[in-house]
Amino acid sequence: METVKNFLKQKATNLRIHSILSTSEAGSGHPTTCLSAADIVSALFFHAMRYDCSDPQNPNNDRFILSKGHAAPLLYAAYAEAGIIPTDKLCTLRQIDSILEGHPTPRFAWTEVATGSLGQGLSLGLGMALNGKYLDESDYRVYVLLGDGETAEGGVWEAAALASHYKLNNLIGIVDVNALGQSQRTMYAFDIDTYCQRFEAFGWQTVGIDGHDFEEILPALAQAKASTDKPTMIVAKTFKGKGVSFLEDADNWHGKALAKGEELDKALAELGPLNLDVPVQIESPPAVDTNANLSKTECEPPDYPPDEDVATRGGYGVGLAKLGSANPNVVALDGDTKNSTYAEQFMELHPNRYFEMFIAEQNLVGAGIGLAKRGKIPFVSTFAAFLSRAYDQIRMSAISQANIKYAGSHCGVSIGEDGPSQMGLEDIAMFRAIPEAVVLYPSDAVSAERLVAEAAAHNGIVYLRTSRPQTPILYDADERFYISGCKVIRQDSADKATVVAAGVTLHEALKAHETLAAEGIAIRIIDLYSIKPVDTEALMAAAAETNNTLITVEDHYPEGGLGDAVLEAVATEDVHVHKLAVTGIPRSGKPEELLEHHGISASAIVQKVRDVIA
Repeated sequence: METVKNFLKQKATNLRIHSILSTSEAGSGHPTTCLSAADIVSALFFHAMRYDCSDPQNPNNDRFILSKGHAAPLLYAAYAEAGIIPTDKLCTLRQIDSILEGHPTPRFAWTEVATGSLGQGLSLGLGMALNGKYLDESDYRVYVLLGDGETAEGGVWEAAALASHYKLNNLIGIVDVNALGQSQRTMYAFDIDTYCQRFEAFGWQTVGIDGHDFEEILPALAQAKASTDKPTMIVAKTFKGKGVSFLEDADNWHGKALAKGEELDKALAELGPLNLDVPVQIESPPAVDTNANLSKTECEPPDYPPDEDVATRGGYGVGLAKLGSANPNVVALDGDTKNSTYAEQFMELHPNRYFEMFIAEQNLVGAGIGLAKRGKIPFVSTFAAFLSRAYDQIRMSAISQANIKYAGSHCGVSIGEDGPSQMGLEDIAMFRAIPEAVVLYPSDAVSAERLVAEAAAHNGIVYLRTSRPQTPILYDADERFYISGCKVIRQDSADKATVVAAGVTLHEALKAHETLAAEGIAIRIIDLYSIKPVDTEALMAAAAETNNTLITVEDHYPEGGLGDAVLEAVATEDVHVHKLAVTGIPRSGKPEELLEHHGISASAIVQKVRDVIA
């Protein structure tokens, strides 16, 4: 054991030196937080964890998540010491053409999830641990290294509660308690007992240790690995800047690299020699069956009586359940709204692939990302309004390049009497702002079912917006819907203008079409079910045939929604776009009253057409 400890001490020294050298070369970074966690990372990477150094995607590798992402130089140093990347590559840290970014991203193959927005790592680890224990039934463990400052984030405690609920003994967290935040001392400083008591209250096994003493680090890791029914949180007292006298436990060094010259030389002299000749033997994980489940997304066709009214959220539930039968990689998560989003239909057919996340939307999304990064296709659902609470996690899912699907129900004022707190009116704008995200907005149950399958077939982020009211079936069961498409559902050579809508407002547009037809005014109707990417060619063609006039109508605020998507698509052409959207803060009322009050009803469309063509 003494030999092991000496080996790990030298590796920790190497990690500290690499971290200081790489940040000094970059002229920026967070070396002091790397120094505080170096002993813990040495014990993890070179003693506790099992992983195949030749394959970052080995399904049975232990997973490591650096929740305190600003310690990225330490992470890269560990992979260099493991022989996975050349040591000289560490000096490319933060350069524009380097895979070693300032905070971890999947541009570096061994980084599965992007971190750096603090408080998210434990939720990501939760998703990976759920996959290992309940889906793959694998024996890999998930290790999450957190900073003490980020434990002030509510998302950490959402994850803590759920990890205990699901008895994730394969999830091991380590809090690096160095007591120094960015601008001041952390809330509990070095009070290790309080951290332990807080996690114990959430149902975790906890171990408080000196995070620089391998006599305590190694037994704590062994105890964590031996747990059979609880996640474990190791709470480690450390010192920021450990090993360098003028940095150790010193204020005002967060995010500062050491200057080359006397300052850097003094630090290196205190740390001791860099020894790159220490042999490394990392335990490989046991082999597992790598026959991946076929990613089928072709489902049984929709089956609705043509005269039946069905909410698009109902179509989502049916489509998701069918998709689950076709593809065993599909999983569903919901935030205690499954009887409203209709994710419960998936749960009833596939209970082993449904995970209830309760009313904890940040954790709902974070766990979904973790599942996605382990090869599953997660559908994450709640009310559209409540996804705004998890917008940072959604933003980070894009940086993580996650193959995740979001479903937001109860959008717009059309939900009626529940009032404005429940109305998703910003969600299209939110998701249109996410890089490379797809935004889909079905208008009937048939299109909702079809678009669920399209979402699953697409590799990347997809947002599916569904509505509460029951609406008529518009399409035949064999109608197909594709990302970036739209449907022209009413047209005539005499059309004076084109109305572009989706969801409930499409049905209002169809009513307006009938009213105007009785007056001898013909209008074209487009179902813009794909809001991002948008079918620019179809919009331009319609505009060219209808006096270069487009009228958009949406159950969403005017900023960033369907209207802006259309406007951006035709902005370089001589096309006039008139937007009807929800303005002001809504109130409770009947859906039809609210559509009328906010100027997105059939009568409002009729009046706008009359005004435009007058």
